[in-house]
Amino acid sequence: MRSLSIASTGMLAQQLNVEVISNNIANMNTTGFKSQRAEFQDLLYQNVERMGAASSDQGTIIPTGIQVGSGVKTGSVYRLMSQGNLNSTQNTYDLAVQGKGFFRIRMPTGQAAYTRAGSFALSAQGQIVTPDGYVVEPGVSIPQDATGVTINAQGQVSVKLAGQTAEQIVGQLDLAVFANEAGLEAQGSNLFLETAASGTAQTGTPGSTGFGTIMQGFLETSNVNAVAEITSLITAQRAYEMNSKVITASDEMLQMTAHLSQG
Repeated sequence: MRSLSIASTGMLAQQLNVEVISNNIANMNTTGFKSQRAEFQDLLYQNVERMGAASSDQGTIIPTGIQVGSGVKTGSVYRLMSQGNLNSTQNTYDLAVQGKGFFRIRMPTGQAAYTRAGSFALSAQGQIVTPDGYVVEPGVSIPQDATGVTINAQGQVSVKLAGQTAEQIVGQLDLAVFANEAGLEAQGSNLFLETAASGTAQTGTPGSTGFGTIMQGFLETSNVNAVAEITSLITAQRAYEMNSKVITASDEMLQMTAHLSQG
């Protein structure tokens, strides 16, 4: 019976759906996390009677035909890149991007990675780095005798030195944008990598056309909507149950057929 295999594809699809939802819920408090959504597509159809085929010698055609579907498959797991809330932390090296753009991160291999999680700190050498110690490009260094650090909305880093009244500019942070942000490849640790689907990174000054601004002393929260995720979880659970009932019903029908053959 086709219904057995069709229902099994439905159960597998909802299993993946729950896995995606559970990952979203697990990362509700992850800085800069972007939630994901599973999208599904119907599988191939068997044309028992093709629509539009001739039904007589007088030129009449079949208006609708008979098509039997074979189930469902995962089309994609799409990443939602909407803006998360901005929480004030009062931490000098906590930075949030308001609008489009990613901080550029230099991996130990020299490869560029990208992040929205701006929970940065200073290295022993005075460079602004991620919690894993990866340098935030283009590699701004803060003097050891700095008594205050200011990072404005345009990413300009200024320090106040002991004995000086005027602030001194020591660097400029930039942002990277992509034609298709959802095409970035997540690597864990709040990092993304460029792919052929995302397009090449375009860097620019924060606040310029097409780029967001930087807010010092703020962090972007996860964009996970708890109510929406719980609702989706309940819907996925019910869909899984209904598919399992189809398998049960198909099994009972097969049992009836087996009993008839025995009789």
